[in-house]
Parts: sequence; structure tokens; C-alpha cells
Amino acid sequence: MGDEFRDFTLAAVQAAPVYLDREASTEKACRLIAEAGALGTDLAVFGETWISGYAAFAERPGSQKMGDVLKRFILNGVEVPSPATDALCRAARAAGTDVVIGVAERDSTTGGSIYATLLFIGREGVLLGKHRKLKPTFYERAVWGEGDGSTLRLHDRPYGRLGGLNCWEHQMVLPGYALIAQGLQVHAGAWPGGTHTRQEVLSRAFAMQSAAYVVMAGGLLREEDIPEELRELVRPMNGHSGIIGPDGEMIAGPLLDEEGILTAKANLGTVTVSYTHLRAHETKANLVCRLL
Repeated sequence: MGDEFRDFTLAAVQAAPVYLDREASTEKACRLIAEAGALGTDLAVFGETWISGYAAFAERPGSQKMGDVLKRFILNGVEVPSPATDALCRAARAAGTDVVIGVAERDSTTGGSIYATLLFIGREGVLLGKHRKLKPTFYERAVWGEGDGSTLRLHDRPYGRLGGLNCWEHQMVLPGYALIAQGLQVHAGAWPGGTHTRQEVLSRAFAMQSAAYVVMAGGLLREEDIPEELRELVRPMNGHSGIIGPDGEMIAGPLLDEEGILTAKANLGTVTVSYTHLRAHETKANLVCRLL
């Protein structure tokens, strides 16, 4: 069997950040990366804006605390590159695993614009690239800047072609198509976490549509993880992390309401079979369209 069909290990890291504390969250992320590496992981995926937590406070724009919390959020943003990204790269190298982690990225030029960004970090200890969320939705528009299509790129890794999207980008057709058209094989799906199953529905559909493995990493924020002074603004998140095969079936998880690292074995042979099956259905659909 060729190297292209060797087994590799995927991991979804579900843990609470140290909310609105960039340095402490980065330190915790590095510890978790080490734990994932010890499990023999080839890729470890964290949730959306894991450093330093999802901006759920934007749900309550009328609160008198909103301005101060937003300022605190921005000041704890992650510039790229920065000491925080350097620390994450060192952790990935020491652990021998690739990492995809969501950060609230602060623009280093303006110092005020902030983005929901996925960082792609190689086991070599280098920053492979980043993806800024294209279109913030609903109350997120009060916080995030808009990304652009230039970051919809795949990264060739020893186990396959890696890509990723944030949250409701999985409901947008064209961003997914842009990745699938490049030959996506392993996908990092980063979510803030929640009390519903919509992220699982969209993630499983995306796995089937792309014939790729999907690591669905959800954010976790329990009552005890929220600073006391912010509990009236920030709602808990229950994680709902899992790992999904190219056929849309859950192969690990879902994990709810607790910290943990889910792992699952993967193999590009499964991707190849699923991709061939998908193309056969497309061929039939194209034939029907021509007959019509």
C-alpha cells in the first residue's frame, strides 16, 4: 500500500480559553497542543476565535458594559505574526503536529480592526497561512471585519490537502466550493460552540459534499469559565465537537459540556472512494440535465 493510503490521526480539541486573556489562553493552547501531540496526532483543530474567546457579548449591544468589553476584546487580539503566534509555532514543532486554531486577529496596521481568523500552523514550527472569516453574520457584524477570498487556500501536508472555514461559512456555497475545487481532503471546521445541533448538520453535509474528513471543533465556555463580571453578557457554549468521515458519518464524538481531545484514525483511501462515488452521482446529474 502506498504512502498516500497510510493512516493518520485527527484531533478535535475542546477546551475553554481563559476568556479575554490572550497570554493565558495562548499558554493553555500550547499545553493542549502538547497533549494532542502525545496522542500521536497529525492535526489538532481548535474552535473559532479560541484565543481569547468568542465575542458572544455582541449579542447584547444595548448593555452599558458593551464598549468596555469590546475594548478589552480588541486589546487581547492576536497580531500575525506576534509573540503569541511564535509560541503556538514552537508548541506545534515540539509536539510534532499540525495545528489549526481560531484567533481574534487584530490588524497590526490599524490596531482597531479585528477578524475571526483561522491560523494554519505546520509541525515544522512555521505559520502556513491564515483565513479570515469572509462575512460576519447577525450581531457579529458589530465586532468582526470582513475577510476576502484571497485566504481560501489549501495547504499540502504529509497526510493530504488541508483547508478550513469558520462557523456559518459552511452554509455559504461559494467558500466551500472554492476549497473543494482545489481538491480538499482534510477540513478544519471551527465553531464557537452552542446549544444546538446545526453545526453538526452543516459539518456532516460539508463532509459529504466535499468527500473530505471534517474536524468539527466547537468552542466550550461553561458558567465557571466566564468572568463573573461578564456573566450577564456572555452565554455558555457547550462545544459539540466531533470528527466526521467523508461519507458524513460521525467517527468520534460529539463531545458536550466538557474538556477533552477527540481523536480518530483517517486514511486517504476512504477519501478516494468517497470522491469517486460523489463524481459518479455528478455524472448522472449532468446526464439528466443534458437530456432535459
